[in-house]
Amino acid sequence: MASEQLLVSFIRDVKYSDLDEETIKIVKLQTTATYGALIAGSATAVTGAVDFVNEMGGKPEATVFLYGNRVPSHQAAFSNAVLGRALDIDDHIAPGAHIGGAVIPAAFAAAEYIGGCTGKEFITAVAAGTEVSLRLMLKEDDYSGFDPTGVTAVFGAAAAAAKLMGLDEAQVWNALGLASDKSAASYQHFIDGVVAGPVMEGWVAQAGVECARLAKHGVTGTVNFLEGIYGYFHLYGRDRVDAASVTKALGSEWHLRKLNFKKYPSCGNTQSPTALIQRMMEKDGFVAEDVDSIEILLPPYAFNLVGHPFKIGVNPRVDAQFNAAYCVVNALLRSPVTLSHFEAEQVKNPEIYSFIKEKVSVVSDADVDKGRGHYATDIHVKTKDGKEFFGQIDIPPGTPADPMTDEEHKERFFDCVRFSGIRWFEGREESILDFIWTLEGKDDVLGLIPLFLR
Repeated sequence: MASEQLLVSFIRDVKYSDLDEETIKIVKLQTTATYGALIAGSATAVTGAVDFVNEMGGKPEATVFLYGNRVPSHQAAFSNAVLGRALDIDDHIAPGAHIGGAVIPAAFAAAEYIGGCTGKEFITAVAAGTEVSLRLMLKEDDYSGFDPTGVTAVFGAAAAAAKLMGLDEAQVWNALGLASDKSAASYQHFIDGVVAGPVMEGWVAQAGVECARLAKHGVTGTVNFLEGIYGYFHLYGRDRVDAASVTKALGSEWHLRKLNFKKYPSCGNTQSPTALIQRMMEKDGFVAEDVDSIEILLPPYAFNLVGHPFKIGVNPRVDAQFNAAYCVVNALLRSPVTLSHFEAEQVKNPEIYSFIKEKVSVVSDADVDKGRGHYATDIHVKTKDGKEFFGQIDIPPGTPADPMTDEEHKERFFDCVRFSGIRWFEGREESILDFIWTLEGKDDVLGLIPLFLR
């Protein structure tokens, strides 16, 4: 149980002074992305899940942002995480986990539960929770259809909540042990084009708070939740995890720096195709009217998630966000890409639909995967005058190797506010960004709440 002990000790002992400037900045960017996504998410179909929580009521412990209802802390974490994942534009990392979307709502709900905390305490808890999740991240083949968020982020949500609640070592251990029994989720909801994905993010955040509170009340969790015969490394890691690498330099080398942020409001596996077609248009000089055919070549893991034939079902937004063909054609016809391009009426546009059906093919190509990484994509374009263009991309914008600028992060936040259509919210954008970007100087993070209420 060496791995369990090291993780627990890290969560208990890590301090704000242990965080370097880059790590602190990434937590702020996570928070910006999560709350921007939450604002935009209020204009989507997931609000039914929030309505359900509000109807249930309960002890008023924490706030549902934008709504203003105060509900039990775990239910507030659920609601805010559902809203924040509704548009799939929070932070993410290969092979598909969304960490901040669960850790931040869980941490904030925990902060309200204990009556508030300083900005430094909040940053430290989010950093610790995010780091725990990232340390437990597995490889593509290990997940085999399991959603990495549901499998991994629950540990981070529990860690962040436990940190803020001031649990002792045994209680933190129990919280993580309990979280191990909440670890599960399937990718099928995205392929089916339903809103279960955001609900899953909510369950992860909710479970994080519940596990911490249960542990605080003396409920014991699995002890050998990582290294046990039926532990995480065996069940999900398939006995291929090097336990020593999971905890190597824990607290001094931050995996948190590997986080990605989305330039485009769609699945992480559509970021490369979207960026590549735009770069090819600029470099090669063709436009949509010139195109005779487009072939998109994806590695098998990405193909299984976003390479299926484009269809429009009960939730057109999800159908579009998780479809490489749609994202490429949308960028070809409508750049720059915005949140509004994934609204139902835009997705159902006959011009886009016919263009995809007549001119676009998506291929699973294992050669694209060889030595190039999770986001590798090739595109082959033929034009009506017989010309052919070929493009490749391995690293999409928003990754550490090609980071978004502060201005791009800010513009993404403003796009979220515009998309939401909340009239009373207009004019608060700068105040919210200023609060988040100066979080380390705040005496109480709960001062953010009034900015999200009518």
